[in-house]
Amino acid sequence: MLRLPRIIPRLDIKGPNVVKGIQFEGLRVVGKPEDLARKYAEDADELLYIDTVASLYGRNQLTELLRRTTDETFIPITVGGGIKSKEDARRLFDAGADKIAINTAALKRPQLIDDLASFYGSQAVVVSIQAKRTDRGWEAYIEGGRERTGRDAVLWAYEAVERGAGELLLTSVDRDGTRKGFDSALVEAVAEVAVPLVVCGGMGKAEDLKTVPKAHGIAMASVLHYGEMTIADCRRVLQQDVEPVAGFLETRPIPV
Repeated sequence: MLRLPRIIPRLDIKGPNVVKGIQFEGLRVVGKPEDLARKYAEDADELLYIDTVASLYGRNQLTELLRRTTDETFIPITVGGGIKSKEDARRLFDAGADKIAINTAALKRPQLIDDLASFYGSQAVVVSIQAKRTDRGWEAYIEGGRERTGRDAVLWAYEAVERGAGELLLTSVDRDGTRKGFDSALVEAVAEVAVPLVVCGGMGKAEDLKTVPKAHGIAMASVLHYGEMTIADCRRVLQQDVEPVAGFLETRPIPV
């Protein structure tokens, strides 16, 4: 049966702007969240909002943006950044989020995954893993890819699922913003988890989509923000030489 990965534009948001850097550094303004959300929602399967300054303010600041987005578009939205409790999650769900993504707080207090999953359901809880290569594998990072944890990223991925995560967002810190392609070895190391896996970091050309066949979703930013390709371009590549099975094509069709 055919399962094509979901195409998920990633919007890293700082204040009123969408920003993008390389390996989480040197952030540049690339547009306004509302404008990009409207543009991408026409063809994307989902949107991913990440509040890049959530740790600075102590909580996610995207509630008003979420309300405006969900008033104008009808597409699933995952929101991450600064979520430390059920109450933080509730504010985002009330504003229109379909799923919440947690990273820093989950690594500091893994019980948070259990708490959120038991209260809201695993399907609403995404654990975001920012992985950076080491001599022995990959280490999980927090605080926007800036701080080491000493935790093995692959082992953490499996623990997060055991605790109740319904999806993983796996980002290569090394490849983020470089457009050099995905860290396929990292994806392969995590690919056997029993939940959907969304891959992020390194998308450079449409053919890169075929290097991570076990991904359930592809989150991308730079190549879309800078107009180097469109979501339709990605779909064309994914659907090449494929005969869809009725009822199982899990992505939107290529726009005519």
